[in-house]
Amino acid sequence: MFKVRKYKPKDKLLWDTFVKECKNATFLFMRDFMDYHKDRFEDFSLLCFKEDKLIGVLPANIYKGNVYSHQGLTYGGLLVTEKLKFTTFLKTLKSVLDFCDFLNVKHLYIKQLPEMYSLFPNEELEYLHFILKSHLVKVDVSSSLLLTEEMNFSKDRIAGIKKGIKNKLEVREVHDFEEFWNDILIPNLSFRHQVKPTHSCEEISLLKKRFPDNIRQFNVYKDGKIVAGTTLFMNKHLVHSQYMSADKNKNVLGSLDFLHNYLFTQVLSDKKIFDFGISNENFGENINEGLLYWKEGFGARTKVYKQYKITVANKDFLNSILI
Repeated sequence: MFKVRKYKPKDKLLWDTFVKECKNATFLFMRDFMDYHKDRFEDFSLLCFKEDKLIGVLPANIYKGNVYSHQGLTYGGLLVTEKLKFTTFLKTLKSVLDFCDFLNVKHLYIKQLPEMYSLFPNEELEYLHFILKSHLVKVDVSSSLLLTEEMNFSKDRIAGIKKGIKNKLEVREVHDFEEFWNDILIPNLSFRHQVKPTHSCEEISLLKKRFPDNIRQFNVYKDGKIVAGTTLFMNKHLVHSQYMSADKNKNVLGSLDFLHNYLFTQVLSDKKIFDFGISNENFGENINEGLLYWKEGFGARTKVYKQYKITVANKDFLNSILI
């Protein structure tokens, strides 16, 4: 009854139509997003069927013989609709692992989708990791704010907002990224962390054209000059801060405090959750305390991003769950 096969380019419409209906999917799983960097990854995305009906998809790539739920995405896992019941989810996952085993894949790595991204209960896989004796390989700490609750900013954040007002800062939504990327983001990441943004300016501009309602850029200006900005990924009920940066005068100007107060009060009234993103460094082993302190000053609290390693040979453990 259950079968699995690899995704092919001709499946694009089928894939995208299904993803739009999934309870645990965001626009990052649409093929126009996944495929922007297809030259960097060998795709191993899977389609899962019960009889002839598509009931699940796994965005994935393969690297050195192991399958990853996709290394080019922040999160992943087996995507299903809210109609799919636990028993069917279980058998679908078993079919995925059988397929991997048939192709001599030894391990499947899952970047678990945080529960806050799902509109419906979505922890089937969390339980099945326990049964499969999956290895928790990484945990990142993110800070999230409930936008539906009354805002309770710290004294430091309120002081920063007042600085922004005093300095007559201006927030503008813009549709190009060059100013923020070239004047703020790239110099900051290079100076502080010796890295480049995950997306080049050309790539984020391409993705903006493909997903104009999901990717939005807000810049902060002082006397007409950019001093800060943020790139937001907008989902159905949750907003993720993909990039956030400011010039060296941010504490004097209050630019980031002013920007986020503007977003929370003027822009995001129809959303439920704001995810500031992770505060980890050194592959999750450390937390940037200053960055975490700043986020928590808005009332944000801890959610985690987990990564698991499934040993495919353990797949038969799934056979003895149901009694």
